[in-house]
Amino acid sequence: MRENKSFPFIVGLIALIVVLTAVAIGWRLLNGDSSLLRNVSVQHNTITPNADGDTDATRIQYELSDNATVSIYLENQTGDRFYFRQDKERGAGEYNVLFSGVVDGYALPDETVTGEVLARLLQNGTYTWTIEATDTNGRTETQQGQLTIADADAALPELRDFSLDRATFTPNRDGIDDRIQIQFYQTKEATVRVFLLTPNGLELPIAELERDIPAGMPGRHIYDYEAGVDNGETPPADGTYPIIAIAEDAEGQKVRVANELTIAYGGVPRADIFAPPSGETLRFNTTAVAICDTLYFTMTIENYGNTPIRTTGPAPGTVYDSDWNYNTLGWHTESGAWRAAIGYENELSNYPYRWAVGGPDDLEQIGDYTYLMPGARAVVTGGIRLVDVFGNRNPQPVWAGLIHEDVAITEFNNRVDPQAILVDIPDAANMPTCEPREIPMKPEQ
Repeated sequence: MRENKSFPFIVGLIALIVVLTAVAIGWRLLNGDSSLLRNVSVQHNTITPNADGDTDATRIQYELSDNATVSIYLENQTGDRFYFRQDKERGAGEYNVLFSGVVDGYALPDETVTGEVLARLLQNGTYTWTIEATDTNGRTETQQGQLTIADADAALPELRDFSLDRATFTPNRDGIDDRIQIQFYQTKEATVRVFLLTPNGLELPIAELERDIPAGMPGRHIYDYEAGVDNGETPPADGTYPIIAIAEDAEGQKVRVANELTIAYGGVPRADIFAPPSGETLRFNTTAVAICDTLYFTMTIENYGNTPIRTTGPAPGTVYDSDWNYNTLGWHTESGAWRAAIGYENELSNYPYRWAVGGPDDLEQIGDYTYLMPGARAVVTGGIRLVDVFGNRNPQPVWAGLIHEDVAITEFNNRVDPQAILVDIPDAANMPTCEPREIPMKPEQ
């Protein structure tokens, strides 16, 4: 019998094929197939995104064998596409994410929504989901399935009538347009963030005023902003900024509204009674004054800050009688105004004698008010005619002050350069009667 010489070759070939097949099967078992997108699964076929804690979301899992750009979207029966993820770069590996029915914002036909919808629940219905991956060579693979949305709480958390009470404000504690109030009507329970957005993308939060409607609940809400000046912080630089509010409900839907705000003359006001290199900070014309005579003073006010400081009268040079005060002259306290002042130890009211921090040549008119501008100095003069005893002590300590009315008298602007002033008081039999004079009243506006 003649031997078949090809038989060993055939046997060897079959053995090689078996080995290669075994290796391929083993490789696939260990590493999966050669597809780009694999092991895709969606946990639930139906979800009910209504924040009740029962099947509100489904887990989506997939694996990439190589780096790829991934999109996950859903299409309704009319072919409208809604993106959950769009063109996101992903590295090779396994991924899983919870999907609660919220996709990129969209509007329904013939629907009017206040603001921009950033994220929104899909409406109830059955959708085709698609996971699409494209690798760096342009190879694209997709997998699809069905998902039903039911019982969705699809009402949007709208912020209606979003408005500012003024378009421009001047956060400098001058008592004029120092604050801005932001209002809106919230239609649904949601978490709301209100902030000023800087050019570099920094969000400066704005706080809500506590009112009868709790934060986050439906109703009208008011937010108050003073740019941090009340806490001594430097406000944003002068300019126009977006004021933004974003509402997010329990389902993850987000709505954004925006308006514009202009900041002008912003800054923390800083001024003091200037102390010269030599000589007195507060200069009097004398150290002793007789009844019916006038004690004159001179001081210098400096605005060393970066924002104007508002002032009010009476004007420098005004002479008080010692039994008058600034109210007698009609120049009542004005919140936010700065005034130079003279006080003494036994005064009946705090700093009864007050003057503007500069005259017409020193100040600048901004709107209806006058200001000492940043970097400016002004010499303030005035007088006090002694018509009676000057307090209980004699000599009497008399000092200067710089008052930011209804805001503060800083430590270094209080009781500045006190000096003992002697009042020459004759005996009762020789006490003079000072000639009456007209009160220099504030001009009527």
